[in-house]
Amino acid sequence: MSDSFEVFNRQTVRRHRDRAAAGLDDHDFLFRESALRLCDRLLDVKRTFPMALDLGCHTGQLARALDAGGGPGGPGGIQTLIQCDLSPAMAERTNGLVLAADEEALPFAQETFDLILSNLSLHWVNDLPGALTQIRRALKPDGLFLASMLGGETLTELRRALAEAEIAEEDGLSPRISPMAEVRDLGGLLVRAGFALPVADSDTITVMYEDPMKLLADLHAMGETNAQAESRKGMTRRATLMAAAARYAEQFGDGAGRVPATFQIITLTGWAPDPSQPQPLKPGSAEARLADALDTKEIPAGEKAKPE
Repeated sequence: MSDSFEVFNRQTVRRHRDRAAAGLDDHDFLFRESALRLCDRLLDVKRTFPMALDLGCHTGQLARALDAGGGPGGPGGIQTLIQCDLSPAMAERTNGLVLAADEEALPFAQETFDLILSNLSLHWVNDLPGALTQIRRALKPDGLFLASMLGGETLTELRRALAEAEIAEEDGLSPRISPMAEVRDLGGLLVRAGFALPVADSDTITVMYEDPMKLLADLHAMGETNAQAESRKGMTRRATLMAAAARYAEQFGDGAGRVPATFQIITLTGWAPDPSQPQPLKPGSAEARLADALDTKEIPAGEKAKPE
């Protein structure tokens, strides 16, 4: 079963990435930083991974971070790493085993990988529950899924400035920045996709820019501009853009002319189920009472505590 509906135009996502591929190395700071953080988490897992997949590899930022980090059995414990990206132009700029592939239709057999990594790519997927299910099926039993994606608090300053400017200049509001998932929902999606021991947590990276136009130029060069299926066609009006930049600087500027841009990085961790994993105890199987451990009086369910 799939809840899929078209939020993003995947052809537009691919076109943006194709366009950005050649110059991405000059603008990939966010991908590099997120890759380093994923590697730090992976190095905490003391095991080897004979076969691993980098899903949405861009131009190889995660592979390079893994090479720099090292690890038992190879970088990050990985013996063989396959990289893939929606954009053929991105994939062509990586080294090693690489192919162009869509996260929404993975071309891999079940139980192929011991580890699947994804670095800031899954926020462009329409059917995230379906993609997570495919990822889980592509993992061997007790295989690890570790991914980062942009969360709903990303670019809050830009969202507000653009919305206010468009309402003022054009008497209306249209989708300008892509919707993103909330951390509170993603843990549930991991469970729904069949992952064991699921964890979703978030961190925030704040980047300071000389002015809002520099931020917009960076997003364009990263291939991270709006690809919503229902977005307004054509360029944003110059008056709207200038009004948004002015509001951005007025509301969020630091007094020295610089403006912040917030990026919320959500990290997902889950394991393909396996009998060897820790299992929750059955209800009623506890051998000690919590009330005894807390040195307090136990009140049966349904009864109200009486004042002393």
